[in-house]
Parts: sequence; structure tokens; C-alpha cells
Amino acid sequence: MSEMVTLTIDGVEVKAPAGSTVLEAAKLAGIRIPTLCYLKGINEIGACRICVVDVGARSLQAACVYPVSEGLKVVTNSPKVREARKVTLELILSNHERTCLTCVRSGNCELQQLANELNVGEIRFDGERTDLPVDDLSPSVVRDPNKCVLCRRCISVCNNVQSVAAIGTADRGFKTVIASPFNMALKDTPCVNCGQCINVCPVGALREKSSIEKVWDALANPDLHVVVQTAPAVRVAIGEEFGLPIGTRCTGKMVAALKRLGFDKVFDTDTGADLTIMEEGNELIQRIKNGGKLPMITSCSPGWIKFCEHNYPDLLDNLSTCKSPQNMFGALLKSYYAEKMGIDPSKIFVVSVMPCTAKKFEIQRPELASTGYPDVDVSITTRELARMIKEAGIDFVNLPDEEFDDPMGEASGAGVIFGATGGVMEAALRTVVDKLTGRDNDNIEYKEVRGEEGIKVAEVTLPDGMTIRAAVAHGLGNARKLLDQVRNGEAQYHFIEIMACPGGCVNGGGQPIQPARVRNTIDIRTERAKGLYSEDEAMTIRKSHKNPRIQKIYEEFLGEPGSHKAHELLHTHYYARENYPEECSRI
Repeated sequence: MSEMVTLTIDGVEVKAPAGSTVLEAAKLAGIRIPTLCYLKGINEIGACRICVVDVGARSLQAACVYPVSEGLKVVTNSPKVREARKVTLELILSNHERTCLTCVRSGNCELQQLANELNVGEIRFDGERTDLPVDDLSPSVVRDPNKCVLCRRCISVCNNVQSVAAIGTADRGFKTVIASPFNMALKDTPCVNCGQCINVCPVGALREKSSIEKVWDALANPDLHVVVQTAPAVRVAIGEEFGLPIGTRCTGKMVAALKRLGFDKVFDTDTGADLTIMEEGNELIQRIKNGGKLPMITSCSPGWIKFCEHNYPDLLDNLSTCKSPQNMFGALLKSYYAEKMGIDPSKIFVVSVMPCTAKKFEIQRPELASTGYPDVDVSITTRELARMIKEAGIDFVNLPDEEFDDPMGEASGAGVIFGATGGVMEAALRTVVDKLTGRDNDNIEYKEVRGEEGIKVAEVTLPDGMTIRAAVAHGLGNARKLLDQVRNGEAQYHFIEIMACPGGCVNGGGQPIQPARVRNTIDIRTERAKGLYSEDEAMTIRKSHKNPRIQKIYEEFLGEPGSHKAHELLHTHYYARENYPEECSRI
């Protein structure tokens, strides 16, 4: 056990682990100290000074970084402390673009919440306002420096968690801004569009680039057959936008809401995930048997793919050639589905609902148009879908559960768990082990690859003595560590799964934003993943190759995994990217 120290907070004796902070000790005593820049495990720098407390020193101290000590006496609620917090908050607000009514974060803004909690009824300071250009050139992320409060959470997650370093501070004092190197537009940097910066931003300084109006326009166009596909992680997160507990499974209500929005067909991207496993599993088997490039690395995460193109071009041949489930499914909708339903593929408009902002970048890749049309026309986030449901006046919580549409609405439990870190690996192993052993194996839960450990390793020994070595990394900082080991010959694997976002798609950059007061106490990644694993457990079919819809698609259209037609429609290629092009746009 950790050594404990005894201190007093607001007259209450508290025992806290040595090395912990006053903020953490106060939480143990049931005392809430307000914060703004602090985010557990991401940003602990004491920059904003909202959390100041009186520890008997000459000046007030930031509770988020001040260490506890034996006999320390802390006051969190005094006229001096309350006034210091209010002054700090008012100074931040004096230079803030206070367009709250039209801000995408209205009602879910930590600055707004602080103003309410600290009883700020007026702003006593008339600060000089910054008027900086908004960077909206990226297909995924919009950066509005006029709403920035300089908390530096975005910098911490981009640099320390994702190891991308696409943004940082520039200038000093009042002129300090969060910017890209050389004030480039984000699109011209190594930004991978993961959107983790959006998820940690306490205000509206970072947001996804909205495609809502494009979807409304398509739905209103009588000449278009508009279909929608939903990623697995969306179903366990969208309920949060309507007040439901984190991780609530809302599959049926989500389908019902989409049908009421007017989509002609509502499909499940999990079917595309099953298809991915068929192709990716076959590719892995062929590489193992025929001496192909190993380790094979998954290609489902567009943020990871762009990261690889920028930072590990020497490993591009290790990437699976499979498209992501989103684009595989889109390609099938504009070929197999179009043919089966007798619809001109030029009239099929595919919308994807993704937990991911990088999908907005992915759908624009010119190589993802194997039918002659983009695989996917518009990709929206979980948050955007929630806004559409609210705009349409749909009572989401009280909707009846409805089913995905035929003929492509059935998926396996393996497809469902794609949304959690380790899910792609587990789904692949369920199929690959069956194919390699030639029998239906009962042990299908590979729990070694589950959980929130940054890098997970598993070994699966087959009856013939062959051992498949697998590794899983989530979050690009962890991916960098793992790939450096592979590159240097320190570790050898057959198969590696990498997801750009920490926790996988359940924590994607397009998921509902939970404020720091929630993220500091609950691991939202684990709670959402629980929902996916419970849905997998409840399903009759839990292996991709057992999905009768997938079997039928191969029988009627594709032939077999790895066939010429499958490669034509479902596989792609990637290429090395410069980190900072010589000719780049300024904002």
C-alpha cells in the first residue's frame, strides 16, 4: 500500500496517498474544486489557475499540481479564494468570443458551466478581443482560435498521447495562440484528423467540420436513393447525447431514428466489418503460408493509416490492403446492392455515421472509388447524427427498437466488437483460427487483447504446433512505441492491430464529448466497450465467416475471399506523405 499522509481540507481531516495532489485529496473528502485546464492523465500543468486554494503560502496555489504533505492545511472556500477564481474566470471571458447561443458546444461547455457555478453575473473587465482567422480548410477539424482559452489540453493530447505534434503554442503573453507550425492550415501538417483534440477541448475552439446540410439536401432530393450505414461504436455512445448512461446500447432506437429521418435504407457497418475479416483474414493466411510481408498490420483506422504514411513509410507494405469496413460496405452498396436492387449506382447516395472525424478525410481519398463513384458520399459523426435527430424533433429515448434493413442488415458479434481496441484482432482470430485448423473452435473470446493497456500481446497456439503472435496498440503514441520495436527488430509478430484513438473507436474523435468532471472519474472507453461486448455475447452468430449474408455475397457476387473482383472492389493502396509540403496554404 502507498504511504498515506494526513492533511486538513476546510476543517475536514483527510488521509491521502503521498505524492497525490490537493485536488485528488479534496475529491476523497467529497470536496469539489473547480478546474478548467486539468484533465486527468492528459493535462496536469496548473495553467488556468481556476483551481487555486489557500495552503498558507504567500500566494494561492493550483490544487491540480500542489502536492499533499503531512499536516498541510488547505482552504478551498474563502472570500479570497472565491474572488481569485472569479477574477481569473472573468479575465478569460473578457477576451472570449461569447457567441454562446450559436456555438456547437452550447449546453456542453466547461467555461459556460464554470460561469454558472462561480456565479459570474457580469464581467468587470473590458478586454481587448482577438480577431483571428478560423482554420476550416481541413475536411475533418475546424479550429477557431477566437474561442480558445489556452488550456493546452489539445496540445497535450496531440503531443503526449498521440505523438503527432500538429499544434503547439506560438508567441507570448497576451498574443499567445494555439497554432500549427509556421501558422499552416491543419490540412498541410502531419495532422491525422483523429479529432482527439476536439474531445478534450473544454469549449468550442475545436469542432468537427459539419456535413449535416449535405445529408439534409440528399434526403430532400427525390432523384437519390439515400442509404445510411452505422459503425458499431455509435450505438453505445449516441444515447449520451440524450441523457442516457455512458455505454447504453441504443442499436434499435438508433435504427428507428434514422428511418424517421427519411433514409431509404438503414444498414449496419458491422456487415462491412465481417467482410473486412473475410478479406483481411484470408490475406493474413496467405502471407503466413506463402512467405508474405509480416507482420501484417490492420488498415481499418484512417487516422492510423495517415500516421503511417507520414511517419512509417517503410512499413506501408506491411499494411493490409483491405479497405476499412466503411469503404468496403460503400463499394458493395454501389455494386452488389445496386445490381441486386436494380438501381443506377450514380443515384445511390451513401451516408456513413462514424465515431470518427478521420473518416471525413478518408472518404475523399481518390483511390477509394473503385466503382467509378466515391465509396461513401458523406460521413457524419455520432454528434452530428444526434444534432439531426434533435433538429427533426424526434423523441429518441422513447423510440421503439427497430431492425436494420435487408438485404444487407445482418452482422455477427465479431463485427460489433470492431469498435473497441483489440476488437479487430479478436474478430480476425475467431475466423483465422477456424480456417487454419479446419474446424469450428468453441473458444472464441480472446480476452488477452481486450482492455485499456496501451500495448497488448497475445499468442495463439494451433494443434499443429504453429503459434500466431499478435499485438494490439491503441493511441498513436503507443503505436509509435510498438512500431519502433518492430522496425528495430526487437519484437516479431504475425499480426498487429492499430487504432488511432485511445480505447479504439468507442473513444473516436466524433463521439459525444464528456466534460472533464466526468472523464476525471469514469473511464468512458471501458464503459462504452462493455456495451459492445455485451451485444456480441447476445448474438447468435459471433464469427464473421458464419454470417449467412456474407456467405451469400460471396456466392452471388464476389466468388471467394481474395478473388479478382474482391480485390477490385475491396482492396486499395497507400503512399508516403511529406510532413510539411514545400507549397502549403496559410490561414
